[in-house]
Amino acid sequence: MAIASPLASVIVFLVSLLIGALGIYAGARVIVGRTSYDHAIVTALIGAIVWAIVGFLVGWIPLVGPLLVLVAYVAVINWRYPGDWTAAAMIGLVAWVTVLIVLYVLAVVGITSFGAVGVPGL
Repeated sequence: MAIASPLASVIVFLVSLLIGALGIYAGARVIVGRTSYDHAIVTALIGAIVWAIVGFLVGWIPLVGPLLVLVAYVAVINWRYPGDWTAAAMIGLVAWVTVLIVLYVLAVVGITSFGAVGVPGL
C-alpha cells in the first residue's frame, strides 16, 4: 500500500473543497440569487471547519450529536448568505444534491470516488 504524499493530500483537499463550493454556489444561486463562487469557497471552508469542530465535540452523542453538527453547518450558511434559516437549509440541500450528482458522474467515468470538503455527508 502506497502512502500518499503531502502534496497529493493537499491536491485532494483543494479539489474536494472546490467541488463542495460548487454545490454551495449552485444552492445560493438558486435559492437567494447570489452568484459569487469565491464567496461559496470561503463558505465551504468555514462550513467544513465548523462541521469538524462541532462533530468532534458533540458528534458522538447518539441522534442529538449529528443533528447539532448539521445545525452548525446550516448556521454557517445562514451567516454567510441573506435569508432566513429556511433559505440556508435549502441552500445546504441543493448543495448536497449538486455535489452528489457531480461526484456520481466523476465516479462513473473513473476520475474520483465519493467525497467533498464543505458539504456534509459526502
